[in-house]
Amino acid sequence: MQTPKPFSPACERNRGPILDVLRQWLPEPGRVLEVGSGTGQHAVHFAAALPTLTWQTSERAEQLDGLRAWLDEAALPNTPPPLALDVGGPWPNTPFDAIFSANTLHIMSWDHVCAFFAALPAVMVSGAPLIIYGPFNADGRFTSDSNQAFDAWLKARDTHMGIRDAAEVDALAARHGLALVHEAPMPAHNLCRIWRYAG
Repeated sequence: MQTPKPFSPACERNRGPILDVLRQWLPEPGRVLEVGSGTGQHAVHFAAALPTLTWQTSERAEQLDGLRAWLDEAALPNTPPPLALDVGGPWPNTPFDAIFSANTLHIMSWDHVCAFFAALPAVMVSGAPLIIYGPFNADGRFTSDSNQAFDAWLKARDTHMGIRDAAEVDALAARHGLALVHEAPMPAHNLCRIWRYAG
């Protein structure tokens, strides 16, 4: 039986603004690793719009069937089979020209956020951008009432979840050779934040 495709309305809403940022920052041609590809909606949209990029998706093993359903239906030549990836476990041993992740840091525990950044130097070529989309706090404060409500909802699901502070993430990134180079405001009080790996 074919796996039904999962669907995220948020992915449909934010894919256009995110793509505008990706066009500015992703090297073409190149290989992009998407960490936490979710439903796969972003992957097929971005890979179709950026055909000179190889878009490597990844997700936790239990989420792969839904992701494959989107990839299989799109049948794009630049989306290889998805990788099973838990940020706290083994990572691919091939370096990538860029890393992208959307709406993941607030879902991970802080320990997993730390594991995510610690793993990046081994999978990034020198000068590669890291592009992360999602909500961030500024100087320990929520940037909107809706983000504060979202954070409360996350913590009610799991006390280890929560919106991360931009400065704390920047300090963590710096410890692993990543320097913030750009921050793009996005709809719904989100940001696209871009670091570059200096290794």
